[in-house]
Amino acid sequence: MNIPFLSYIGIFMLCLAVLPSLSQKAPKKKSPVANGFLKMPGCCEEVKDLKVQIANLSSLLEELTKKQETDWVNVVMQVMKLESSQKQVENRMTDAEEKYSEMNNRVEILQSREQAAQTQTQTTADAIYDCSTLYEKNYKISGVYKMPANSFLGSPEMEVYCDMETQGGGWTLIQRRKIGLTSFNREWKQYRDGFGNIRGDFWLGNENIYRLTRRPTVLRVELEDWEGHVRYAEYAQFSIDNEQNSYRLFLGNYSGNSGRDSLRYHNNTAFSTKDKDNDKCLDDCAGLRKGGYWYNCCTDSNLNGIFYRNGDHNKHTDGISWYGWHGSTYSLKRVEMKIRAQDFQQ
Repeated sequence: MNIPFLSYIGIFMLCLAVLPSLSQKAPKKKSPVANGFLKMPGCCEEVKDLKVQIANLSSLLEELTKKQETDWVNVVMQVMKLESSQKQVENRMTDAEEKYSEMNNRVEILQSREQAAQTQTQTTADAIYDCSTLYEKNYKISGVYKMPANSFLGSPEMEVYCDMETQGGGWTLIQRRKIGLTSFNREWKQYRDGFGNIRGDFWLGNENIYRLTRRPTVLRVELEDWEGHVRYAEYAQFSIDNEQNSYRLFLGNYSGNSGRDSLRYHNNTAFSTKDKDNDKCLDDCAGLRKGGYWYNCCTDSNLNGIFYRNGDHNKHTDGISWYGWHGSTYSLKRVEMKIRAQDFQQ
């Protein structure tokens, strides 16, 4: 057999074996680019995580905003409640003062029969000037008396409280602090005319005090602290000037057991109120000390200051103070200012 011919035959058979495999197309590789965007699996995961975090932050911000709105509403409600509570306290204080006044009026009615005999109109020769005159006429029961008009003093009919027991009696009270329901931070006109309850806390009125002290007069100041201790200061002469001279204060010699004389500093000073500053200081003493008084620059005593109840008496400098006994920051429990004629005889 011819060898070249066999070679052709072998080559032909090999082609027949290889041809089917060549006819099959090789699989195409997938392009990493789809829709014009390069797909990056790691980047897509980070974007997804960021979206989740943004959603969480948005939700948290919304919750915080709602909570803040709720907190603001609560604050406003609390402020409104506090304002309402303060108003209720003020209303209760007003009601208490009215009830106290009503109670005093009832007591006065019960004593009206006794008082009627003591308020009869007197003749000129038998004139009644003050409580010392009544005492000398044998009216020796402490209480409220209606004084008739007096032409010598130029005083109209007025109601006074007489102390017929202390140091021989015959004292006319011109001021009292013991309850704390009456504010003494008042204007000039009120201090001029008088205010308060004659059986409770009151100021007799500068005009009335001026007229009563046209006669030679003694002043007695009685003080009581929250521990129950009582002290007094007495002045051998006491008077105030008329309104044109701003009810200027004049004092005589001091005696008593109240410590240092704490009214002397106010001698020869005009009376001041929150609407009429007559003190000797650049400061507004009446505004600082919250009362009407013979302020100098400013105080060594402040008998018409704010009434602070037990527990608060040592925190303020605008309370009822007598520096010579308890200093400037102690507010006293009770104060009475009373006057009596120098020639009084028991």
